[in-house]
Amino acid sequence: MSETVVVVVPDADILASTVAARLAIKIIDAQAVHGTASVVLTGGRVAAKVLHAVRELPASAAIDWSRVDLWWGDERFLPSGDPDRNETQAREALLDKLPLDPSRVHAMPASDGPDGDDAIGAAARYIDELGSPLPRFDVLMLGVGEDGHVASLFPGHPGLQAEGSAAAVFDSPKPPPTRVTLTLSTIQSADEVWLIAAGPDKAKPIGAVHAGAHLPAASATGVRRTLWLLDRAAAAEIR
Repeated sequence: MSETVVVVVPDADILASTVAARLAIKIIDAQAVHGTASVVLTGGRVAAKVLHAVRELPASAAIDWSRVDLWWGDERFLPSGDPDRNETQAREALLDKLPLDPSRVHAMPASDGPDGDDAIGAAARYIDELGSPLPRFDVLMLGVGEDGHVASLFPGHPGLQAEGSAAAVFDSPKPPPTRVTLTLSTIQSADEVWLIAAGPDKAKPIGAVHAGAHLPAASATGVRRTLWLLDRAAAAEIR
């Protein structure tokens, strides 16, 4: 049976260190059991801090990075290398410093990729990359937006009803307007889903979710475990 756990730490810097330590242990444990580990990355300020913190962890030396699969929960549909792409930020923060197997780094397509500016084609390409059945996701990390969105799944937006494992998103309430995202059903296939948030601007939606509001973040649940990793400001309205 799936469990939900809320972890609250004093501030964003401690949160990043806490998530990084948990992530390293999760990868080490997954490799001990399966031989490989599969992680879905997220974007945003806290995510970049987490990846920077992983670099500083002594425990990261215990990870065989060549046997780690990396995926993304969503991506801004921008040219390759654009600084606003989650992939670019992750590479700068950590990935370019690791001995990763390039074939195991599953970035979402860019707008200057094989599909050009066809976001639907890009989503279809990522569906092919994911395959069927879906990969085993040991941990899937998500940020939480000020409106309660996760990945690029926004409240009241058509993307919430998207079928398949990934989907194109148009007219996003946050720029840029075009994105590619995992669908809710794919998110819900992960062994563990970690929702990571810091700052007072996240307190209202997080409090609403924990009070029973039907925001997208409320539907982001793991098969075995759903872990809310928050700083004190983001957790302020949880009752």
